[in-house]
Amino acid sequence: MKKLSLFLTLTLFTVFAFGQTKKVAMPTAMVCCAKSSTQQFAMLASSKKFVLSHSAPKPFYFQSSIGKPVTYKTPDGTTSTAYELKAKTPTNNYLLVVHEYWGLNDYIKKESERLYNDLGNVNVIALDLYDGKVATTREDAGKFMQAVKEDRAQAIIKGAIEYAGPKARIATIGWCFGGGWSLQASIMAGKQDVACVMYYGMPEKSIDRLKTLNADVLGNFANKDQWINPKVVAQFEADMKTAGKKLYVHEFDADHAFANPSGTASNPEAAKQAYAYTIEFLKPRLK
Repeated sequence: MKKLSLFLTLTLFTVFAFGQTKKVAMPTAMVCCAKSSTQQFAMLASSKKFVLSHSAPKPFYFQSSIGKPVTYKTPDGTTSTAYELKAKTPTNNYLLVVHEYWGLNDYIKKESERLYNDLGNVNVIALDLYDGKVATTREDAGKFMQAVKEDRAQAIIKGAIEYAGPKARIATIGWCFGGGWSLQASIMAGKQDVACVMYYGMPEKSIDRLKTLNADVLGNFANKDQWINPKVVAQFEADMKTAGKKLYVHEFDADHAFANPSGTASNPEAAKQAYAYTIEFLKPRLK
């Protein structure tokens, strides 16, 4: 009887100890899983494979006669500088452009002007989530992307929305790092949001946040992308459906960063098709 009692005591102690161990371990796992989609994408820069997949951009210089730097206040008590192209005729239509891995470089400024010309009468603001830093090496780009603090990036976006004004109709677009932030900017724009375009960026995983979207989303993705891969895209489609939101997806036989002409992953045909879909999507929504 004593042996049986001792056995039961030891068994109960083991079960209790195991339960306590599990309880202690859970918060660590939860912290890991609690990272936002933008943080998860930024963490990719810690992967050597991801960094090496981005070839250094070819030297490129662009000088515009219409694009100008603009400084605006941000809600965190500081300022941010962006690149603005003002509409020829006053309008409440705005396109917020979010740069890719490298920062707000001349290529993004040129692409902003291309969108400006092809969309018609619209104000274009190319944001700078790196606060003035522009990378010329993939290693620096990785460091800059990882160094972006979420609250600062949100302040930059909120400041741009406030700069556009309460009557502004806001569309967003971004590539890679900027693709995920384009979606976040659309969510942050609330009822002012009229469209979102994201190129191979990390989707938002919170269905509750997706439910707050005010407009449709266009996603240009690459089926050879090792990170924002077809499985990630399929989950995004399912989540958007659950959230009751409209998502238009185009998947190209290309790799991550296929739309950047200066990289080894450049795919001119896929980039041409994706751009055509982008203009077709944005133009009627920015009338």
